Amino acid sequence: MASNQSARPGCEDQHAADLPQDFESALAELEALVTKMEDGALALDDSLRAYQRGVELARICQQRLDVAEEQVRVLQGSLLRSLDEASGEGGA
Repeated sequence: MASNQSARPGCEDQHAADLPQDFESALAELEALVTKMEDGALALDDSLRAYQRGVELARICQQRLDVAEEQVRVLQGSLLRSLDEASGEGGA
């Protein structure tokens, strides 16, 4: 059992390395996994692995959405400041 645990971190590193890093790829793979799981054709162990992979993919999607949302906030803040400055100059 101890040898299984010692081999596990390397497996996790390899597993993390094969996860898609872009939103679109992660979402497409997640949708495909959901379809397979909904079909009920997977064995129990395969379903558990698919579920674990799905959680990881969902996490990647959420992280990418969080980054995009923050970028939109920054852009909106810059735009609003520019508009406020322009309206302040125009009103004087």
